[in-house]
Amino acid sequence: MIRIVIAEDQRMLLGALGSLLSLEDDMEIVGKASNGQEAVALAQEQQPDVCIMDIEMPIKTGLEAAEELKESNCKVIILTTFARSGYFQRALKAGVSGYLLKDSPSEELASSIRSIMSGRRIYAPELIDDAYAEENPLTEREKEVLSLIADGKNTREIADALSIKNGTVRNYISTILDKLEVKNRIEAITRFKEKGWFK
Repeated sequence: MIRIVIAEDQRMLLGALGSLLSLEDDMEIVGKASNGQEAVALAQEQQPDVCIMDIEMPIKTGLEAAEELKESNCKVIILTTFARSGYFQRALKAGVSGYLLKDSPSEELASSIRSIMSGRRIYAPELIDDAYAEENPLTEREKEVLSLIADGKNTREIADALSIKNGTVRNYISTILDKLEVKNRIEAITRFKEKGWFK
């Protein structure tokens, strides 16, 4: 019997997923969580074979929970509506066994769980295409500038930290915004995070 914990903050979907998988002869739902923190606690308590997680959940996201469970024996499957390559990159780093999209056919989920239990990894094909298509457009210096912005530093502090002039920092920032196709620093940080480019 494959023992499963499901983490999903939308109650109706949580119930539907639970009912769907309970119909499978070889699967048993041993816990349901509405956020990543509950999922980690349930996984530690129930020792399931598989934990199916949404990404965007309150308190702790599915990716943060997956990172915490990386060393456990529980195989993590991300089930999400978000086909963002940044999320996918983070999920790969967290060692997830599967990354599936919610609009996949329902029977695909059960067969993916069985494949994962037999040692395979299953990733939605469109994510793999995206992951290889998109390269980080920033130079090393531009990445340094952006990470200092993300740390809350202003133009003068960035100039001091990198031993360059204020005007040079402003030029870098303008180039970064152009390359990332965003309007301001906040959007630049958000875009960079979504793409999984912050190391």
